[in-house]
Amino acid sequence: MAVLGMAVVLLGVLFVGNINGNLVYFLTPDEALAQRADFADDRRFQIGGLVQQDSVESTPDGLRFIVVSGTEPGAAAVPVAYEGSPAQLFRPGIGVVLEGSWNGETFDADTMIVKHDENYRAPDADPTPAPGSAP
Repeated sequence: MAVLGMAVVLLGVLFVGNINGNLVYFLTPDEALAQRADFADDRRFQIGGLVQQDSVESTPDGLRFIVVSGTEPGAAAVPVAYEGSPAQLFRPGIGVVLEGSWNGETFDADTMIVKHDENYRAPDADPTPAPGSAP
C-alpha cells in the first residue's frame, strides 16, 4: 500500500511540474512599467497586451509598435521594437504576448505569440444560386 501511495505522489509531482513548465506567464504593460527596476536591461521576460491602433511601423529588421493594457484613454503603453517577421495574424488591435528585454525605454522583442479567436467560421456561402441549379 505504501508503494502505491508513493507512486501516486510521484505521478502527481511529475504531472503538476509538467503543467507549470508549459504555462505562459506574462506581465501587462502596467505591471512591466511598475516592475521595470526588477528587470535589468538584459533580463528577458514576457509582456502581453493589445497592439495600439495606428502605431505599427515597418523597419528594416521588423516592426515598431506600441502595446497597451486596454482600449481606454490613459492605458499604460510600452513601445516595442520587434525583430523578425510578425505572426501571420498580427494587426493593430489584436492581443499579443512578446518575449524580450528592456533596451532603454523600449521593449526589444524577438518572439511573438498572437491571440486569436478560438471560433472557426467557414466562409459564408454565396447566396446567389449557380446557373442551371434549382432554387
